[in-house]
Amino acid sequence: MHADVTAAAPAELLSDYQPGAFFLSSPAGVVLADEPSAVHTTIAAAKQAQLASGGVLAGAVPFARTAPARLGLYPSVRHGQPWHMATPTLGTLDRPDFSGADDSRDGYVAGVREALERIRSKQLSKVVLARVLDLRSDRPVLTGKLLERLIARDPYGYTFATDVGAGSLVGASPELLVSRRNGLVTANPLAGSAPRHADPVQDGRNATGLLVSEKDRHEHEVVVKAVAEGLAPLCARVAVPPTPELLPTRTMWHLSTLITAEPLPGVSALDLAIALHPTPAVCGTPTEPARALIGELEPFDRGFYTGLVGWTDASGDGEWAIALRCGVVDGTSLRLYAGAGIVAGSDPDKELAETTAKFRTFLNAIGLGDLT
Repeated sequence: MHADVTAAAPAELLSDYQPGAFFLSSPAGVVLADEPSAVHTTIAAAKQAQLASGGVLAGAVPFARTAPARLGLYPSVRHGQPWHMATPTLGTLDRPDFSGADDSRDGYVAGVREALERIRSKQLSKVVLARVLDLRSDRPVLTGKLLERLIARDPYGYTFATDVGAGSLVGASPELLVSRRNGLVTANPLAGSAPRHADPVQDGRNATGLLVSEKDRHEHEVVVKAVAEGLAPLCARVAVPPTPELLPTRTMWHLSTLITAEPLPGVSALDLAIALHPTPAVCGTPTEPARALIGELEPFDRGFYTGLVGWTDASGDGEWAIALRCGVVDGTSLRLYAGAGIVAGSDPDKELAETTAKFRTFLNAIGLGDLT
C-alpha cells in the first residue's frame, strides 16, 4: 500500500495543523501528516513497517544514535506548493508573557575555553557546543502560531513541527541535510557563520569577512568533505562545487555548498540521512571524540536538537533537514537550543555571540528578541 497524497494550499495545511501532527515547509513544498497508523522508536522497525505496508515515514531522529527516534508511519499525507510561491496573510500574534533566565552564558564560555584546550592538545580538531534557553509562559504556547511566524520570516527555510513524545519539536532550520527526488540526491552543508547587521554597510562587511575567513573556510571544507564521503558509498557521480557560496537568513550569514549525486538502486532519503548523521557541522571532528566531549561539557541532553526531521515515502523519495534554530514546546514551557562550532582560533566571546544571534531566529519571530 502506498500513501494517499492529496494537494492543498500551503496556508490551508498550516491552518489544519494540530499539535502532534508532522509539518514541514521547505523550498520544495509543504507536507502535513496526521493520525499515524503506528509510531516507531527505532529506524530499523520503522523501515521494516514501511516495507511491509507502504506509506510515508515522517518525524524526527535524535542527535544521539542510541536514543529513541520518533517516526510515524502515515497512510495519508497532504502536500502543498512551496510557501514562497503562495501569498498568505499573517495573523496577529497575542504575545504571551514569558519568564525565564539565561544563566548558561558563563558556563558556555568556560566550556568553549575547555574545548580549545582539548583542540590545542590534538584530542580533536572541532567540536560543536550548544546552549539552552528555558522559558515559561503564562498560558499554553500555541505551536501553530509559532510555525506561522517562523515561516513568515523565512519562507525559503525548513520550518517544522513534529511530535517528540514530551512535546513538539518546532523550528526553522536553514540547513537541508539531504533530499532524494526524481533520481537526484541533493545535500546542502552549512558551516561557518557570521551575524547579520541592520546597517547594510556593516552587513556587507560581515558577509565579505565570512567569505574570506581562513578559519570559517576551513571549518566549511571539513563538513563538505565529510558529507561527500558519506554519500559516496550510496551514490554515483557525487558532484561538489569547488568553492562555497553565501547563504543569508534573517539573522545569520552562512557558508553554503550544494552537493548533488545519483542514488544507487534501493537507497532511500532516510538511508542517506542516517549515513550522514551527525555531520561535523553539528558534532565535530573526529566524530567520536567530539561526541564524547559534547556529553562531558554540555550540562543538558540535546534530545532531538541537531538531530534530523523529515520524511521518506515508499518510493524512497523525501527530504531531511537538520534540527537547528529550534525548541521544544511542552504546554507552557519552551526550551530553545543554539550552538556554534569550536575550532582552533575560535574566540569564546564571539562563539557566545553567535549562539545568541541564533536564538534570535526563534525569539524575533515571536516578538521576544528583547530576551537576549
